[in-house]
Amino acid sequence: MSKLIYFAGPLFSQAEREFNLRLTADLESIGFDVFLPQRDGVESRIEPYKSMSKDDRRRCMFELDRDKIIDCDIFLFILDGRVPDEGAAVELEIAYMAKQQRQKLIVGLHTDSRAAFIGAKINPMLYIPLEFIAETYSELTDYLQRIED
Repeated sequence: MSKLIYFAGPLFSQAEREFNLRLTADLESIGFDVFLPQRDGVESRIEPYKSMSKDDRRRCMFELDRDKIIDCDIFLFILDGRVPDEGAAVELEIAYMAKQQRQKLIVGLHTDSRAAFIGAKINPMLYIPLEFIAETYSELTDYLQRIED
């Protein structure tokens, strides 16, 4: 049975969405199941979400993402950006707390050279829950492929 990856990260620009889709396709090609919120989550343009109020749609989004985070085997956080995505930061903490009930691996990808903190690239509240942080795309896929084998 393949492991489920929850893909957390920014998904608001065309470049971010295209990167997310490409990495997801690569992870799926090496045997992982991936929950990618931009592809698999609550979408306002499709039913039943299209007919819901914004508040109901937001609640569904939160609950679906929360449940997928709790159920995943691997939580992947894309840390790139001037600062990591705030929604993904909340998702990281959900994954970290859920790990106490269900074994899961929590990993990050940080290819960005910018640092938000003096003397550290990543806020300690994000850094400490991460068990592994890849600095390149291939380092991440190689690491995860070794886990899947």
